[in-house]
Amino acid sequence: MIRQISDKEEKQTIARTVLEALPEWFGIPEAREEYISGTSSQIMFGAYEDGRPVGFICLKETGKDTVELYVMGILKEYHRMGTGTRLFAEAKAAAVSKGYSFIQVKTVQMGNYEEYDKTNLFYISLGFKEFEVFPTLWDEWNPCQIYVMNLTERK
Repeated sequence: MIRQISDKEEKQTIARTVLEALPEWFGIPEAREEYISGTSSQIMFGAYEDGRPVGFICLKETGKDTVELYVMGILKEYHRMGTGTRLFAEAKAAAVSKGYSFIQVKTVQMGNYEEYDKTNLFYISLGFKEFEVFPTLWDEWNPCQIYVMNLTERK
């Protein structure tokens, strides 16, 4: 089951539960805490199995026409089962209904870490397109790949 989360504490609890279980992607405590605290004021959807949170997605406005996929996490045992795709579909629909024209996401550039290569392939499979790489936005070991998607295209 996927549902929109509005309670600030529930958002942070879900984010903490999921992100702490994913050290391969969210192993830097300071960065993880920033994501967790940042969820409280953002659009968020949670995925549940038997009443237990198994994943979430959070959107953040970055401009009047653009929203960012701010943070997303799915427990590893739910990877490749469609949970992330379903969460993204809900988030994308919410972004469209709020009038955003574009959605962007930042991740580590392909070719640096196996885990992030899978993340890149996931975003590409959703329809995101490569926009730009910032080699030192985060640090020299984690070049920042930005992907974008036009939300106003009709297919």
